[in-house]
Amino acid sequence: MSASDPALHSSAAREADAGASAQAQALPPEKPSWLGTQAGSPAHGPDAGTTHGRRALRIFLRNPNALAGLFILSLVAIAAIVAPFLYPGDPLAMVGRPFLWPGQDPAFPLGTDSMGRDVLAGILHGTRVSLAVGIAATLLGLVAGVLVGATAGYYGGRIDDALLRIIEICQTLPNFVLVVVLVAITQPTAATISIAIAIVTWPNVARLVRAEFRSIREKDYVMAARSLGYGDAHIIFREILPNGLPPIIVTSSVMVAGAILMESALSFMGLGDPNTVSWGSMIGAGRELIRTAWYLTALPGLAIVLTVLALNMIGDGLNDALNPRFLQER
Repeated sequence: MSASDPALHSSAAREADAGASAQAQALPPEKPSWLGTQAGSPAHGPDAGTTHGRRALRIFLRNPNALAGLFILSLVAIAAIVAPFLYPGDPLAMVGRPFLWPGQDPAFPLGTDSMGRDVLAGILHGTRVSLAVGIAATLLGLVAGVLVGATAGYYGGRIDDALLRIIEICQTLPNFVLVVVLVAITQPTAATISIAIAIVTWPNVARLVRAEFRSIREKDYVMAARSLGYGDAHIIFREILPNGLPPIIVTSSVMVAGAILMESALSFMGLGDPNTVSWGSMIGAGRELIRTAWYLTALPGLAIVLTVLALNMIGDGLNDALNPRFLQER
């Protein structure tokens, strides 16, 4: 039989096809490229999220303004921690002669007020109150805003329309006036002040989270999670929310600063907790003596300025570090 016989070629081709088919059946099926991709990580590698996090940290640590703000805020936090150890007594107690100027008596480095109360003790204890109210109000506002914004942005439709109308109604009310009304009709304590501030700040967070969810909910990894049968709660909190955290983190630093300013303004007006000392109450107590004892308002006012400035500088640094455009450029 000749080597060029067509029958031989046909038989060899059939044997090759059969071998290739058997080899293909023996190999495991190829895994889809999107399967197992974590939220927020691109398809090109599971470690990309960690890489972006390290890059963002490097950008933040290279920002001199952010580092300066972090240093100032660290000093403020240390002051709040050591306050009960340096001055374990009541900061509202009269402990010295009235109107001692800063540096006049070594026992009172920042002097005393009109009632003989230690100004340094008041500032240190006021740090605890201001930070506690600012952090508590921000956390409450974030929780409410994230829940409402996530629900509106994820489901859309009538739910989105109804929640958006509620957000818009809340945003039309003057924030500080509403805080004053809420605190005036309740007992003025640190808890009620925190809740009142959270009530007027959550709509901004909700609108931000809603916008983030509307832009992320149609991403490939979200569609993949739906096709795998994951529930809405898993998709909202495990897939979409982690990708919307950067703007929320930046906003939270500004919210803490705003809450501290609101609490100081309330205490300045006499609507703060009368059983605690805060920066705002110290400024309010010394405003009538600003010509003869200006340090009574200048020193707590300086503490407010430094704290709010530090938080804003940290917020700007976080914005530069977490901005995707800056991450791609650097």
